[in-house]
Amino acid sequence: MSAIKVLGISGSYGLNSNNSKLVKLGLDILKELGAETIFWDLNEKPLPLVGEEGSWENKNVNEFQNLATEVNSYLLSSPEYHGCMSGVMKNQLDWIYSKHVSGKPFGLMSTLGGQSNSNTLNQMRIAVRWIHGWAIPEQIAVPSIKDAFNEDGLLKNELLMERLENMMESLFQTTLLFKNK
Repeated sequence: MSAIKVLGISGSYGLNSNNSKLVKLGLDILKELGAETIFWDLNEKPLPLVGEEGSWENKNVNEFQNLATEVNSYLLSSPEYHGCMSGVMKNQLDWIYSKHVSGKPFGLMSTLGGQSNSNTLNQMRIAVRWIHGWAIPEQIAVPSIKDAFNEDGLLKNELLMERLENMMESLFQTTLLFKNK
């Protein structure tokens, strides 16, 4: 049995999306540290829009909320669209409430087609705060995402790769600290 469970959430559809690749890379690092990791696959288990007719009884929503309650922390990555987090990420965050995540750490990442900035990270940090989660101080924004990964699935930029590894170490240690309180 692992020390902690981490749920990975991508703000993009598809296992081969760059955000899913980034989340999976972070989860792989966390697994090496001893965490049990779970990736929520929206293609396999789509979530309806919040408020859509019948959405409150949706089996995927119930499973997602139960999983959110069960895990100890979260790793999120969203693309930045027009200066904002993706609607896909926002909808997933809208399905979880303080009763599911209160007092649990979140690691936040974003991807951009161009230059790095922190708009999406700031928006996710606000959403996490409103559901009573704790965003760790370390965060990462990966610019020029279309060219960011090498053939082994690692970030080409060694400094970004090192930063991702340090961020995962922080998320792991923070989760252990919060879990043991």
